[in-house]
Amino acid sequence: MSNIPSMIRTLPRRTRIIVVVTLGLLVALLALLVFAASFPASWLKAATERRLSERIGTTATIGTMKRESAFSLSPVIQVRDVRVPQPAWAGNGDLARIEALRLKLPLVGMLLGSGAPQLLSAQGVRLTLVRDENRRKSWDALDRDEGGDGGGEEMPLVRVDDAVIDYRDAFQQRRFTISLTVDPQQGLRGSGKGTVEGEPVTLRLIGAPMRSGRTWPFDAHIMGEALNMHARGTMAGPLRTSDMTFKISARASNLKLVDRIIEAGLFGTQPVDMSANVQRRDGVWRVADLGGRVGRSRFTGALTVRKVDGRTKLDGEARFSQLDFEDLADDKGLAAAVALERAQGQRLVPNTRINIRKIDTTDGRIAVQVDRILDGRRPSSLANASAVLNLDNRILTVDPLRIGLTQGVLSGRAVVDQRDGQPKPTVTLALDMRNSSIAALAGGGGNSEGDVEGRVDARAQLTGVGDTIREAVGQSNGTVGAVTRGGSMPARLAGLLGFDIGKGLFGDEDAREALRCGVIRMDLRGGRGAVRTLVVDTAVSQTRGTGTVSFPAERLDLTLNGLAKSEHALQLPGDAKLRGTIRNPELVVPEGTRSVGNILKAVGRAIGGRAETAADADCASLIARTLGD
Repeated sequence: MSNIPSMIRTLPRRTRIIVVVTLGLLVALLALLVFAASFPASWLKAATERRLSERIGTTATIGTMKRESAFSLSPVIQVRDVRVPQPAWAGNGDLARIEALRLKLPLVGMLLGSGAPQLLSAQGVRLTLVRDENRRKSWDALDRDEGGDGGGEEMPLVRVDDAVIDYRDAFQQRRFTISLTVDPQQGLRGSGKGTVEGEPVTLRLIGAPMRSGRTWPFDAHIMGEALNMHARGTMAGPLRTSDMTFKISARASNLKLVDRIIEAGLFGTQPVDMSANVQRRDGVWRVADLGGRVGRSRFTGALTVRKVDGRTKLDGEARFSQLDFEDLADDKGLAAAVALERAQGQRLVPNTRINIRKIDTTDGRIAVQVDRILDGRRPSSLANASAVLNLDNRILTVDPLRIGLTQGVLSGRAVVDQRDGQPKPTVTLALDMRNSSIAALAGGGGNSEGDVEGRVDARAQLTGVGDTIREAVGQSNGTVGAVTRGGSMPARLAGLLGFDIGKGLFGDEDAREALRCGVIRMDLRGGRGAVRTLVVDTAVSQTRGTGTVSFPAERLDLTLNGLAKSEHALQLPGDAKLRGTIRNPELVVPEGTRSVGNILKAVGRAIGGRAETAADADCASLIARTLGD
C-alpha cells in the first residue's frame, strides 16, 4: 500500500488525475455506506415527524426511534409512541396511536431511489376513523392512492398485535369497534360489535395464512337480528381488494340497512333476502347471479360497475317474476302513504318520488322487466311492465316505457332532468294508452256488471317541476286527452246524460244503449286543466261540458249540458255540475232544474213535439283531434 502513491506519480498526468478522482469517489462512497449503515436512527425522528405532519395536515409526533443493530445496510428501526391527532373538524382525540412499529430500511435501494421502508410489525394500534354528515373522512390523508383504484398492492407480510379500530360514520349511520390480530403464519382474525342505523350487530373477519404470490381466502360476516350479511371468497393476495372474487348474501328487515354497508344509493323496502356472485378486477365490479326477494316480490339480475373519469358507470338488468310496488317502501313510507291517502283521498297520479339530486356522480343503463304486478292494498289495473333507464349527469330518461294493463297498454317515455343540481327536477312525460277501458283509466281492476263499456285511448304530454310525479303533474304545462268508443252503457244513464228524465228515471233497469264516443281534452297551465272539448255521445243522448280539472288534487269543476236525440223525450232544461275528484266524481243538479214547473214544461214539450234535440256527433273527427292522430 505504501508504494501506491509512488506508482500513481509515475503515471501520465491525465491518467493520474482520473485515478485520483476515482479513488476519491470510492472513498466517499465507502464513507457514505459506513455512515448509512451506522447512523443513529434518532437523527430521522424530526424529518419523519415533519413529513408525516405535512401529509396529514396535523402535528404528528414520535416518541423514540432507534436501531436494533449497530451496523447494517438494511437496519431494523424501532419506532415507539406514534401519535396522529384528528383533523380539527373531527373533534378532539387521536386519529392514530401506535405503541410500537418495526421498520426495515433498504438503505442502498433508498439511496438509489428504488427502495422504500418495509413494515415488519405493529403493536398496540389504536385507530379512530371518523366520517361526518358531509362525507368528510378523517383518514383521507392516510389513504391517498396514486393509482386511483385502491387496494392494488397486497398487504405486506407483517405481524399486528393488539389493534383496535373505532369506526364512526355519521353519513351512513353506522359505528363499529373491531379488534384485529395479523400473523402471517396464522392469518387474520377480527371481531367486534357495532350498530347500523341503530340496529345492533356483531362482526367477524377471518383471513387465511398470508403467503406472498398466492390467493388469499377470506370470510367476513355481519350478524344481527335486523341485518345479516356474509361474504366469502378469495383475493389475489393478502388484502388485495382490487382483485377479488366472492359470494355475498344478505338478509335484512329493510334494503336500506344493506345499503348502509355497500353504499349503492338503495332505498327503504320491506324485508329482503338476496345473494350474488361478485368479482372486482381491473377496476371493474361485476355482479352476477343476483337474485332473491323483497317482501313477496321476487327478482334476478346482473350489474357491471366501472369508474371512468371520477364517475361511476352502471350497466345492468333486473327482472321481477312478480312485483308488489308496496314492497319498494319500508313501513314508515307505507304509513306515510296511507296517511296521505286518508288526508287527500285516492288519486290517479302516483306519488312516486323522482328527485335524483344526490345521484351526482353516477351514470348508466339499467333494463327492467316485470312479468307480473301484484295487487297491493286494493285491486290494480297494472299487469306487467318493462323499461330501460338511462342516467347521464343527473338526467334520467326512461325510454322505452311500457306498462301492461289488465286491458290495454300504457307506453311512452319519461325524462327527469336535474342536471344543474336544482332542488327539484323538471319532469317531462309523453304517454299513450291504447285499447284500454274506463275502469283501467281510473286505476281499477276491470269492469263490473252495469258499468260503462268501451275501448279507451288516451294521451298525455306534460312538463312540470316536482319531487314526485304527482307534484310535477300538479305544476305542469301540456295537454291531456282521452277518448272512448264502440261501447255501451245502461239506458238509464244514457237518458240522464241527455237530461231525459223519463228514460233516466223510469227506463228499463237492464236495458243498455250504444256509446258512440266520449271525448275529453284539456290544456294544462300550472297544473290547471282547462277543458277544450268534452263530449259524450250515445245513441239516445249527447252531453257537452266546460270547466276545469285541477292537479294535483285532481279536482273537478265541470258544467254539463245535455240533450236527448228524440223530440218526444222528457227534456229537463238547465245544466248539471260535476264536482269531486277523478276517482270520486259527484254529479250535482241545481234545485231549480228539478222543480215541478220545469218537469211539467218538459212533459208539455214532449207531447207537443217541440223539444230541442241533439244530432249525432262527428266522433271520428273529435277522436282524431283529441289524440293528434
